[in-house]
Amino acid sequence: MFPNKRLRRLRGSSSLRGMVRETQLSPDDFIFPMFITHGKNIKREISPMPGIFQFSVDLLEKEITELLEIGINGVLLFGIPSIKDELGTDAYSDNGIIQQAIKKIKSISQELIIISDICLCEYTDHGHCGVLENSMVDNDKTLNLLSEMALSHVAAGSDMVAPSAMMDGQVKSIRSALDEAKMIYTPIMSYSAKYASSFYGPFRIAAESEPQFGDRKDYQMDPGNIREAMLEISQDIEEGADIVIIKPALAFLDVIAKARNSFDLPIAAFNVSGEYSMLKAASQNNWINGPNVTMELLTGIKRSGADLIISYHSKEIIKLLNKKYS
Repeated sequence: MFPNKRLRRLRGSSSLRGMVRETQLSPDDFIFPMFITHGKNIKREISPMPGIFQFSVDLLEKEITELLEIGINGVLLFGIPSIKDELGTDAYSDNGIIQQAIKKIKSISQELIIISDICLCEYTDHGHCGVLENSMVDNDKTLNLLSEMALSHVAAGSDMVAPSAMMDGQVKSIRSALDEAKMIYTPIMSYSAKYASSFYGPFRIAAESEPQFGDRKDYQMDPGNIREAMLEISQDIEEGADIVIIKPALAFLDVIAKARNSFDLPIAAFNVSGEYSMLKAASQNNWINGPNVTMELLTGIKRSGADLIISYHSKEIIKLLNKKYS
């Protein structure tokens, strides 16, 4: 075909490249994770995650206002309570830390979509994602508490719940509880393929949720499996999930792509803390061009098939996109 077909013809300028670009990032693609902590007047930077903070509820207004101004449409909330116990009771308390945060955010904006993470790991004194029985997480006993947690968050004003405990049947249990409470229009964004990944290290510092013993490999997925991921996603869809999450993103782009080719509902990819921290460390050492690499990595996640990207980069990437289109 050469020289009649010269593929470089459509690469000659920035405007031309933009005109024919197959994958475009948009502010609508992004969900920003936030960490809410107990106490007053707290804005505490998370050491391995530059630019990401724990906020106390009283300081949320300024941060939420900024998110709205730059064009973020959704936040995913994680809570750090003042007291942790064996059953994670703050997770489903009417006055729990996330319930307080949800009410505060709703008083600031009715438009911002609040998604609340539904898992017990941040609330239990042992750091595991459910009820312990003989040092193992009891799947079925945990389902009841996850459902209570979801109901409590939606009653406080959460727009969407995101079960992340990787318990079998968690979507069905939560969907049934929401429907019975006449919360039939509350969507479920399920962590359907959540891998037992070493990329979560910085998150566990941010959420103060490191397991006190053992690991989570008996309920989170083995990183070597992709067929199992399709089974997990399929089961969650059958149980009533409206959106599914694949987590982490960068080491699992093949899983995102296979899911996109197999299922029609929206797919979210979680660009996790370890992925964020590695890029920030390399950027701060001037080993890479941080903004350019961030754009490239997030474009790759979307190109693999993700409709939504949960990312700690959300604020900075949307500012870059706004500057590009201004």
